[in-house]
Amino acid sequence: MYTFFRCSFLFLFCIITTHLYAQDVIIPDLITSGNDSLSVKISSINVIGNKHTKTYIILREMQFAAGDILRKDKLSVNFLQARNQVYNTSLFTEVTIDSVFINDSSLAVNVHVKERWYIYPSPEFQITDRSYNEWIKVYNANLNRVVYGVKFVHNNFSGRNDKLRIFLLNGYARNIAVRYSNPYSNNKLNQGFGFSAGFTQNREINYKTNFYNKLLQYKIPGFVRNSFGASAFISRRNGFFKTHAFSAALNYIIVADSVITKYNPSYFNDTKRYQLYPSIGYGFSYVNTNNNNYPQKGKIYSFNVSKTGTRITGGINNFTVGGSYSLFASHAHNFFSAVESSGFIRLPLEQAYINRRAMGFGAFYIRGLENYVIDGVAAGIVKYTLSKKLLSFNIPVPFHIKALPVIPVKIFAKTYADAGYSYIKNTYNSRLNNKMLYSAGFGLDILTLYDINIKLEYSFNQLGQNGLFLHGRGGF
Repeated sequence: MYTFFRCSFLFLFCIITTHLYAQDVIIPDLITSGNDSLSVKISSINVIGNKHTKTYIILREMQFAAGDILRKDKLSVNFLQARNQVYNTSLFTEVTIDSVFINDSSLAVNVHVKERWYIYPSPEFQITDRSYNEWIKVYNANLNRVVYGVKFVHNNFSGRNDKLRIFLLNGYARNIAVRYSNPYSNNKLNQGFGFSAGFTQNREINYKTNFYNKLLQYKIPGFVRNSFGASAFISRRNGFFKTHAFSAALNYIIVADSVITKYNPSYFNDTKRYQLYPSIGYGFSYVNTNNNNYPQKGKIYSFNVSKTGTRITGGINNFTVGGSYSLFASHAHNFFSAVESSGFIRLPLEQAYINRRAMGFGAFYIRGLENYVIDGVAAGIVKYTLSKKLLSFNIPVPFHIKALPVIPVKIFAKTYADAGYSYIKNTYNSRLNNKMLYSAGFGLDILTLYDINIKLEYSFNQLGQNGLFLHGRGGF
């Protein structure tokens, strides 16, 4: 229990520390009283370049409107903030804002946007392993372990920033799924909804994590795991940065008999090889940065709580509370720093194996320990990164594509240090559980078209190991 409280303390320390140094990105006062020479009235806002996106969706993201009175000395700050908010819709490759004075007391604002490609069917090539590092290092980039098929995506289905995705995948796993989300479903543009449904079959199942923090796999001819899931959510976003979301889901999973009877009886915490269980959740997020996909200034924080399963004890029974807090700051000479923290606690402390995932999945990992899976019912991570922009240039596209004349490239050098802790009951302890974990390293971030971010990182961990790791995010 002492180690459990150490883990909880780490998470709280991460949140409090970043909060102490955090400063809000504050939008300046927009409306002033009086009509003196220090203020100016916005006579009109003209949006130029949007062919599919509704104009009111763009205007919704701006903190001033036609008829507002602004201070003249705050115009550039307001225009930059509005530009960032419109760009962060992820609907445009470029956003610029300028103005023309009509007279000394009024001006017209012009918002120039260049739309992204919103609709495209694309071939899919996915790996079933946790990362490319694992696929290459452990399985020698075995092409028999990949999933292939077609993905249909529309990132602006009705021009209201609503997204539709359809997946038809086959190979080492099968997946048929559809997802739709609409953040602006009412006239006030402050409510949204979404839903998803999917069916998945796996030829391999991770049934246990061993003492050395490696996944043990079980596979047989055919499919060893079948699952179906359906979910829906509603959201509310009154202002620009805060979003509340309520969700509900229903899941059905069935695995091969041997997984439960022979390899891991605590896989479901139940003697049955199938489980049908609901889940409900609430999430709150605050996002205010210059670029949500690669922040260099601003902050992000979130809180979530969820309940999975209907039981109080045993089986699929999981009550989770989690959160995150990240602060991004820009400095002189193109230097940037970031402090990012996140963590969670799951109750009861005795969880089914499928609910013990902590570090090593998705974005919740310590750099330098990507090759390991660290289970836990409570975990916290804090990361610090110092970066500097080295290069920024454009690569001309030779095919004269009007929507894509150049490919922008930015390269950042960075150094970093991470620390974390994952608690689990001694029954399931491993060499990386219930102890402080830490790592450090250096690398490059390559940012290009559609906010594609390629991370090349050379990390050192507390086990005396080092190596090059590849990560990527963003894109289509």
